[in-house]
Amino acid sequence: MTSTTTPRVAVVTGGSGGIGRVAAERLATDGLAVAVAYAGSPAPAAEAVRAIEKAGGTAVAVKADVADEAEVAALFDAAEERFGGVDVVVHAAGIMLLAPLAELDLADFDRMHRVNVRGTFIVGRQAARRVRPGGAIVNFSSSVTRIALPGYAAYAATKGAVDAMTLILAKELRGRDITVNAVAPGPTATALFLEGKPDAAVEHLAKMSPLERLGTPEDIAEVVSFLAGPARWINGQVLYANGGVI
Repeated sequence: MTSTTTPRVAVVTGGSGGIGRVAAERLATDGLAVAVAYAGSPAPAAEAVRAIEKAGGTAVAVKADVADEAEVAALFDAAEERFGGVDVVVHAAGIMLLAPLAELDLADFDRMHRVNVRGTFIVGRQAARRVRPGGAIVNFSSSVTRIALPGYAAYAATKGAVDAMTLILAKELRGRDITVNAVAPGPTATALFLEGKPDAAVEHLAKMSPLERLGTPEDIAEVVSFLAGPARWINGQVLYANGGVI
């Protein structure tokens, strides 16, 4: 007898690189069909899809600016048309521009606000409307909201907004059987994080954790997988995935 069970479906923003890509690959390994959303060059997204398919998974790449309401709606339309619905939304897209508060260019502040805050709001709005019962919404915060590193004020402020939206949306979805949580990584060894940092600075950040190393994208993807699947009794939380920094 042929099974009629269809796979669960995930939309992963920022899925073409860094933590987002590893999370997309992990969810595909978990058996979900994945819509890999990207904002820039199509080549990395196509590479992510090929990697998922080579490993036996199912994926499609969809271009979408997370701060553009029409493009995000079209992203969810594409996932529904290709795979039949949406069960998990992992909103990993974000940007980080660093400088002391007194020196940060306001254009950089506005750019981060557009992507990190407005983007989370728009993706969350579509997720709240579209995710099926039994589903999960996973936003990306940052441990820097509590570590309070100098130079991170504007970035941390955008992630504080993500925390607030996450906790409130979880309550607004009462009765829907949908969990809403955020993952707050600590220092994690991605190309974006390591770029421009001297070795001494990287070593210092690695030593902040009692485990005395940087996190890896795979460490964070493991938390995403947990929240997207078996963690049905964790809801309205910010999980600090940072090796014990705080």
